[in-house]
Amino acid sequence: MKGRLAGSKFKYVAASVVILTALLLCEAYAQFRGGWRGRASQLDMLTPEEARENELMEKAIDPAFKEDVFTFARLIFDPDRRYQFGGGRIWDDDSPQADRNAIFRLYENTSLEVRPGLHFINITPDDLDKYPFVYVAAGGRLLLSDEQAECLRHYMLNGGFVMVDDFWGDDQWQHFYEQLKLIFPNREPVELTLDHQIFHIVFSFKKLPQIPSVGTFVNYRVPYDPGWPFDEKGHDPHYYAVYDDKNRMMMLICHNNHYGDGWEHEGDDQGYFDTFSVPMAYPMLINIVTYVMSH
Repeated sequence: MKGRLAGSKFKYVAASVVILTALLLCEAYAQFRGGWRGRASQLDMLTPEEARENELMEKAIDPAFKEDVFTFARLIFDPDRRYQFGGGRIWDDDSPQADRNAIFRLYENTSLEVRPGLHFINITPDDLDKYPFVYVAAGGRLLLSDEQAECLRHYMLNGGFVMVDDFWGDDQWQHFYEQLKLIFPNREPVELTLDHQIFHIVFSFKKLPQIPSVGTFVNYRVPYDPGWPFDEKGHDPHYYAVYDDKNRMMMLICHNNHYGDGWEHEGDDQGYFDTFSVPMAYPMLINIVTYVMSH
């Protein structure tokens, strides 16, 4: 939801009202309207179907509240290019299709008004202050300067939220943890268990959701990405939160997970769509957005 600053805090009132309304309107897992859809499009063009979807989202926006709509913003960062931190994955992994699919599924299955289009933002106050919700892909390759770490710290302490996704194994976790400590030297990530409200606020999960890369599922039929060192944390998914002094969640870290693929590749394989996109990737996104914007 595109935010505006009031003093040092984001205005979340309109966002909370819209999100709480969405609690009553979200559909069951198997009833995502439209079903399995087609393959990815290119960054510089839209398919006729995507153009129609954008038009629907634009028409749904009340002109009187055109700034109070949900915006999916993706963070641009300089990646650590060493292979053990993610091979070819960088900040735009799974984009543009992951962003477009996630945006439309939020519009399609909730009462949210959602801003269409791609929103890639830099680690600057001018960019960050416009967006209460920011998504980070390839979190295991995040590389921050001291200035960028300070900027992200200010952003989150003043109401912003960051979702970190798309990284696996011990090496990537350790690298991300070191970057996190640049942002918050005196705060520790807290591991979330299944009883946390974020896993039940709209859709209720009976186990922690885990989305593998589409190639892993198609080739190996396992729910995690093989090939990374998993000695300490194992293959299981881990969710961590970073809280402010008032116990507000500022960051959600989805380790051993690849939500971006669950959104991007919904149209590549029917089995992947039915196993991961519908029951996990989109419902958990709705849970995260609902939890963040209503707390």
